[in-house]
Amino acid sequence: MRWWKVLGVAGFVGVAATGVAVARAQRRRRAYTPEEIRDRLRQRHLESAAGTDPLAQNLPD
Repeated sequence: MRWWKVLGVAGFVGVAATGVAVARAQRRRRAYTPEEIRDRLRQRHLESAAGTDPLAQNLPD
């Protein structure tokens, strides 16, 4: 009977940890203004169009 309790507590801890991770990610996303997001997307587009994207350089052919 004890292992059911341990399993239940582990499940509860897992759900709580997932909720914390989602909340942190959401706060990080909302920290940017729409103008900042647009500027970052435009900058990333220019870098990828120019071929200077550091992430794209590591992709296999």
